[in-house]
Amino acid sequence: MQSIPVQRRHVCLRVSVFLLMAALVIVRPLPVSAAAADPVLEWMQITNDTALAAGTSPLFTGRQVALVSSAVFDAVNGIERRYQPIHVRANAPREASQRAAAIQAAYATLVRLYPSAAQVAALTARRDASIAAVASDRGADRARSISAGTAWGQFVADSIWAWRATDGFNPNPAPPFLGALGRPTSGVWRPTPLADGNPGNSGAGPQFATMTPWVMQRASQFRPAAPYASLVTGLPDLTSAQYLADYQETKRMGAYSGPRTDDQSELALFWAGSTPLFWIRIASQVSAAQHLTLSENAHLFALLNVAMADAAIACWDAKYRFVLWRPITAVREGSLDPDPTWKPWLDSFAAGTPAHPEFPSGHSTLSGAAVFILGSVFGDHTAFVVGSETRPGVRAFSSFSDALAEIHDARVFAGIHWRSACRIGSAIGQAVAAYVSSHVMRPLDREDDHDQR
Repeated sequence: MQSIPVQRRHVCLRVSVFLLMAALVIVRPLPVSAAAADPVLEWMQITNDTALAAGTSPLFTGRQVALVSSAVFDAVNGIERRYQPIHVRANAPREASQRAAAIQAAYATLVRLYPSAAQVAALTARRDASIAAVASDRGADRARSISAGTAWGQFVADSIWAWRATDGFNPNPAPPFLGALGRPTSGVWRPTPLADGNPGNSGAGPQFATMTPWVMQRASQFRPAAPYASLVTGLPDLTSAQYLADYQETKRMGAYSGPRTDDQSELALFWAGSTPLFWIRIASQVSAAQHLTLSENAHLFALLNVAMADAAIACWDAKYRFVLWRPITAVREGSLDPDPTWKPWLDSFAAGTPAHPEFPSGHSTLSGAAVFILGSVFGDHTAFVVGSETRPGVRAFSSFSDALAEIHDARVFAGIHWRSACRIGSAIGQAVAAYVSSHVMRPLDREDDHDQR
């Protein structure tokens, strides 16, 4: 698998570009009245805000945004019947409001994901305001159309929820995954210490390694070769030239007091947020600038989020298959000039190194999938700016692949990944996204549409 070529150049933030483009960034909730014309964008923003407010982990967020956006897609598409459905056969009343269907599908999914009384109350208020905005829009859908759309959106959300309820996300209780804890096994992951010095956590999300994919045939479909594989044994070779180069780069550039520039230190912390939400905000910004229709937005976000969800499953399959150690363990406990006091730059945050095996990089894998989907829709050379929930300000890019290259740098400069894990992860994500986009939600031709009716 080959990754999309990237230009490894820093994109400077000029004041004029910042002022022109920062106004387009979607970081805060849009007023319902302003977003009512496209509830897909509105409810992607609400999903973003809800996940951040709840502190949902990036890994779990990927599954959640796929649930929301697939329900929205099948709800909208079930009325217009423009694409193959992802799961729910198009059978909505023709007079049903697409906007009401999208609102209800998103809302009905989110209240299941965030069921506390306060969360449900907040989401219900947003849903009611969204429906009211549709009803008050002059010349728009009448009450009967809104009622039919709402009922259809609820039906689709219920169907998607039932479909994915048995995907393996909630497995039977199992012992915590501790890797090589207590055993001096070179190269094998074990819990990494937190930034505050407390013992690390067991491996996060091991069930994702065996979950039922959304589109892929199996979790291992795009499994790469073992990291740093020996040509003789096929097993990781921690004396290989590639491993030594990766080790030295991360040990030097990812150290807490490493020789990074101020911008390199900043970008490493900037990208330490929720990967799916970064790309939802980017897609929302570009979509609004290019005036996609409701149906096009429903299709875009379903492709984007389902591709990232399957990329996460493919990534976790490889993580728990190869169980490669993190830089903090390799530098402190390995045989290559060990330094027991070494700590990564991401220890600037309390969580420190993520609690799961190193290879491949999850951020890079999901971002590779996102770059493939957005590049196929808008073209790679699309300018945008993006904000982060972890750091102030925005960063500007002239292409999606430029952002992907910076994400690779960010994981190395944060001291939590080897560069090969980023490069190979992105290639996996791109392969997954190519498979997803060629197998589901394809445009209908006339014969297909007749079958749908």
